[in-house]
Amino acid sequence: MKYYILSSGSKGNCSLICSSSTSILIDCGINKKNLIAGLSKVNLGIEDISKAFLSHSHSDHISGFKFIPKQKWMVYKDMVKEELNEEQIFRHYEPVSVGDLLITPLPLSHDCPHTSGFLVKDVNTGEELVQITDTGYIKDKVLDLIRNKEYYIFESNHDVAMLYNSSRPLMLIRRIHSDKGHMDNVEASTYLSNLIGERTRQIVLAHLSEECNTPELALQTYNEVMKSQLGEIPLSINVRCAAFNTFLKGGEDD
Repeated sequence: MKYYILSSGSKGNCSLICSSSTSILIDCGINKKNLIAGLSKVNLGIEDISKAFLSHSHSDHISGFKFIPKQKWMVYKDMVKEELNEEQIFRHYEPVSVGDLLITPLPLSHDCPHTSGFLVKDVNTGEELVQITDTGYIKDKVLDLIRNKEYYIFESNHDVAMLYNSSRPLMLIRRIHSDKGHMDNVEASTYLSNLIGERTRQIVLAHLSEECNTPELALQTYNEVMKSQLGEIPLSINVRCAAFNTFLKGGEDD
């Protein structure tokens, strides 16, 4: 399995996940130029995408879906206004087979109905990837399903002090730092400290706020939490941060 993050953040999100013969997108909140440019870096075009999964209908995740042929869309029921075939509708906890990838949508907690995370398995290699962004917390049932996987693309949205000291309206601050908002650095790293296992090889801290976080702070918090929770930083795990319109690759050959 290989994965490529074309963009991550409040201005646009798009991830590409590939097996040896199948390629799927999770979200497309970027413009057509950047979508084509990102795909071209791995010698793919829009026509090579098998399916495109939508996590939720906020603009930074859905704005570029119009550039993908509608027959390739995979969404939760009533997530979009367009009429789709039943085969294009996914349900939480029900795996969807796309080529040699098995995708299980997972319910998250966000201020958008039916927001979803995804567990993606390469049925040939057994490798699994978890993508969890745009959630205020993670349900116990979901946690049980995503433990000890090879790859995590995981929201680490904000630093709490930076958020509350920002120029944002208090109502927005409280929305972000709520059970239906976004995970902060400490919450994200604490979850990860309980999720990682002997199989885990790579973590990408994703959906970082440009105003209320920095990659350096997110990584520092991760290290501090790991030392506190586990007594050490797991050196066998490669941990990086994703960013808006910045290409990042990962997977078995990274």
